[in-house]
This record gives sequence, C-alpha cells and structure tokens, in this order.
Amino acid sequence: MNYNINAPSCIVDTSHFSCLDYLNEEEVALLNKNKREVSFKKGEIIVKQGSFASHVIFLKKGLAKIYIEGNQKDLILKIVPSNHFVSLSSVYDGNACFVYSATAYVESVATLISIDVFKQLIRNNAEFAMQIINILNTNTRQIYGRFYCISQKQSHGRVADILLCLSENVFKSEEFRLNISRNDLADLTGLSSESVIRIFKSFKNEKLIEVDGRNIKVLEPDKLKDISIYG
Repeated sequence: MNYNINAPSCIVDTSHFSCLDYLNEEEVALLNKNKREVSFKKGEIIVKQGSFASHVIFLKKGLAKIYIEGNQKDLILKIVPSNHFVSLSSVYDGNACFVYSATAYVESVATLISIDVFKQLIRNNAEFAMQIINILNTNTRQIYGRFYCISQKQSHGRVADILLCLSENVFKSEEFRLNISRNDLADLTGLSSESVIRIFKSFKNEKLIEVDGRNIKVLEPDKLKDISIYG
C-alpha cells in the first residue's frame, strides 16, 4: 500500500480529473446539452450547506474552499483549485442536499451539470462510473488526512502542512500570492489567527520562508516537510 497519511492534506493530490475522457461522443453531447457555466466573485457562495443539490459542480477556473458550517466556527475540509469537482459527494445523497458549503477565494468559473444527467451517465457507462468511484475514494482519503493533521499534529506541523499543500498542490510553485485570509488559515489548521501569525514569524526568522505582504516564498521545503511530520 502506498498511502502517506503525512502528505500535505489541504486538497486532493491530483492536479485534475480525466473522468470525462471516458465518455463517448453521444454522452459528451448529452452532458454539454445539460450544463451551464456560472461566474462567481471573490467571497461569493458557490454551494450552500443544506440547499437542494440539483447539479454536480466542477470548478473550471479559480480557487474555492469547502467547509462545514458550525455554530461558532467553520471547519474547512479542503481547498479546491481549478479542474476539480466541488460537489461530487452529493450525487448519492439520499436527501439530495449539499452536506457542506463552498465559497470562492478568487473570481471563479464553475460548470454546473444536471445531477440527473450525471447519474444517467454513471448508470450507463461502467468505465466512467469507476472513475467517479476513484475520485470519491481519493476525496475520502484526503479528508482522513485533514482530520489526522488537525487532531494529531502539533501547531508548527499543521502550519507547515498547509504551506506545503499551497505550494505543491494549489499554486504549484515555491513562490505564490496567498489569496486566503488569516481566519481561513486558522480554520484550516485548527489554530487561532494569533497562533498562525506567530508561527509564520517563527518560520520567517528561521529562514524557512520569506513573507512580503501576501507574497510567500518557500525556502526550505524539506525542512518544512520534517516539521509537518514531526511537529
């Protein structure tokens, strides 16, 4: 088995999903006939927890967060970059409701696919259905990683985990502009905003990262990986 529970856990570890490549021309035409694109502004809600799930949502462009709304604090499950599904887990929800919310971090474009048509494609195309199962399985493992990070890692390990995830999986660069608020970073790590700021300063003083406003540069990824694993 090749599953690393200590891998950066803020997103699913694949850059994109190719399940649509398994559709034939007729199925692609059916999908295209029953989809539409919607643009979302920064901070706009893409999916509302508890609302009726009439569509499967695919983030074509942008960056979003998926989270469970709590009475006092939200629990961010993952960050969704371009070319990832936002609402796939609602396909088999017996209540036909979204079990979480999603909000755009930046201006984003999403493709909304009729959930009934999507289910029809799954029923009629075994290869496509297998790819959807694989995606759901990968999503589940990512969520396990999130809970492991929050519940088992020390504070420095949690922040290192998020920095590595943003660098390696979201922005795919050691230099990136942080489009995520301090409060969201706190929610991602299960720490207070003050603790996140303090650890950022500590990493900066140790020459592990450079911080210039919202611009971040990872200087020592290997050391951050050690911190992520061992705290």
